[in-house]
Amino acid sequence: MSEQVSKLKALFDENKNAANTGPMEAYMKHHFPFLGIKAPERTRLTRQFLNETAIHKGKTLPVSFLKELWALPEREYHYTAIEITARMHKVYEKEHLPFFEELIVTNSWWDSVDGLAPNVLGPYFKAYPDRLHHADKWALHENMWLRRTAILYQLKEKEQTDEERLFRYCRKNAQDPEFFIRKAIGWALREYSKTKPGPVENFIDKESLSNLSKREGLKQIQRVKKECSW
Repeated sequence: MSEQVSKLKALFDENKNAANTGPMEAYMKHHFPFLGIKAPERTRLTRQFLNETAIHKGKTLPVSFLKELWALPEREYHYTAIEITARMHKVYEKEHLPFFEELIVTNSWWDSVDGLAPNVLGPYFKAYPDRLHHADKWALHENMWLRRTAILYQLKEKEQTDEERLFRYCRKNAQDPEFFIRKAIGWALREYSKTKPGPVENFIDKESLSNLSKREGLKQIQRVKKECSW
């Protein structure tokens, strides 16, 4: 174990809370063990670690360190790896994509993928649009977490959203019976509707989406319509 990982592990071990582990593990369907460190405290500890090590200020992404964190069983280390990776988006290199894909398909659950998609893959594809053909492949991949990532990576793009690509990915996955895919479609459409409600409403109206995707996708539009009718 590297010195930096040992340092973070010692810091987290000092602040673990057994009283919280049960509820946190139950919320994640017992897919991962937890140290019992809630998000605000974990953020504070991560900030302390970064201030002491300055690892996030390096000119290259510390892939080996991040892989070590990802290999630890407790979920808090995975969250921290995602946070540090997202912080360092300005030093992403084209060759980092296989590493990002590894993060998506290992230790996979909605919480990790939803952190990676808009905060890591979003900036990556924005910096390297010539790599978007990989997102096209992910949108059709047998691994549902790669499909979910393709659908969600543009969540924060607002006016810069590639509308054609977003709608195409949603359309290609519209008949997928998987809850996490149907939910992702609705979430992506709802978020984009905050910027372009007309095109989203038209898309939902004409496409054969699941009821879940439609309901989620229309929430913002219906909320605004209701407010305007008062």
